[in-house]
Amino acid sequence: MDLQLQNISHAYGELSVLENIDLSVAAGQIVCIVGPSGCGKSTLLRILGGLEKPQSGQILQLGEPPADSLNPLTYVFQDFALLPWRTVEGNVSLALEGHPLKKKVKAEIIADVLSRTHLLDFRKALPRQLSGGMKQRVAIARALAVKPAIMLMDEPLSALDSQTRDLLMDDLLELWQREAFAAVYVTHNLQEAVQLGHKIVVLSRRPGRVHDIVNIDMPLDERKFNDSELKGVQRHLWKLMRDEARAADMELVHG
Repeated sequence: MDLQLQNISHAYGELSVLENIDLSVAAGQIVCIVGPSGCGKSTLLRILGGLEKPQSGQILQLGEPPADSLNPLTYVFQDFALLPWRTVEGNVSLALEGHPLKKKVKAEIIADVLSRTHLLDFRKALPRQLSGGMKQRVAIARALAVKPAIMLMDEPLSALDSQTRDLLMDDLLELWQREAFAAVYVTHNLQEAVQLGHKIVVLSRRPGRVHDIVNIDMPLDERKFNDSELKGVQRHLWKLMRDEARAADMELVHG
C-alpha cells in the first residue's frame, strides 16, 4: 500500500501550519520528516493518521494493505503510551483486543513480535520495571502486532539517551531487514534521519512547505559502515535547514 498527499494545507484559526504539501510514501520505504521547531511535522503525521482533517488537499491510499494487516496505519509515540498496570505482553495484546482473533492466534502474534523486539524474557514485567529503551521496544512491538502497512512514528527516540537511541536505531534496522515495513518518521535528529530514511523530506519554517527532498540510495544495512558519506548528507541537510531553524527560533522566542 502506498500513500500520496496532494496539496495538503492546514491552519489553527489564523495560524497557518502547513501549506501545499505534496508527498508520497511507497510500500517498504521509510520517509523521514525533518524541519525547524513548529514547522508542522507532528501535525502532518496526525493528518496522515486521520487524527486531524486537513483544511484542504487530500490523502490517497494506492493499492491494498497486506492481507494480514489488522490496522493499515498505526502510531509509535514519543512518550511510549504504555498502561502502567499491564505487563509487557498485556500492553502488546491491547492492540489486538478489538479484532476477532482466536486466543491461540493472538498468543502467536504476541510471541512473534516480542521475539522480534528482544522482549520475550520480559513479557511478565511491568513498565515501571523497564528502562526507557525497553519501554519504547514495547511500543514498537505493539505497533508491529497489528501488521500495519505504514507505521507513523512521532520522534520515537527523542526521550532516550544517546546510547539507548543508537541501540534502538540498530533494532529498527534489524526489524526492517527481517520484514520491510513502510514508515513516516518525524524527528529533530538528523543522524536518525540519515541512518534510517530512504527519503528525507525537509520542511520549511511555519507554515511548513516542502523545502527539499533528499533521497539516500545506500542500503540500510550498509550505512553504519559508511559514516563519512552519511555525515556529508547530514551536513547537507543542516545547510538546508540552518537559516530556517534560526528564523523559527526567533519566532518562538519573540513571536
